[in-house]
Amino acid sequence: MPQPTPLEIEFHKDMIKIYRRAKEECGYNATRFFQMISKNGGLRTAKSLLATTEPSDGFTELWRNNRLDLTVENLVLQPRFCSLFTEEELAIARDRLIALNFIPKSDE
Repeated sequence: MPQPTPLEIEFHKDMIKIYRRAKEECGYNATRFFQMISKNGGLRTAKSLLATTEPSDGFTELWRNNRLDLTVENLVLQPRFCSLFTEEELAIARDRLIALNFIPKSDE
């Protein structure tokens, strides 16, 4: 397996950050999400979640907490990470957020 690029490492770290923030700020302990990141890495986990037909339970839980800003979908759409994903993956992330009237905003 090839070594991750610096951008992939940064994305992985940010995936862990959104897990921690969801736990600290919403009381949502996404154990399965964290296990997926630990086992498969942040990028593979994100791609796996985007490949499903329905949003994850975590996405739904964050929506209930009015914190779609902490979703994988929102992180994927940050300009600095867009190059890691296909146009189809980006469209899925965007569509899931827009369907709930959440407009993705850049952290930058």
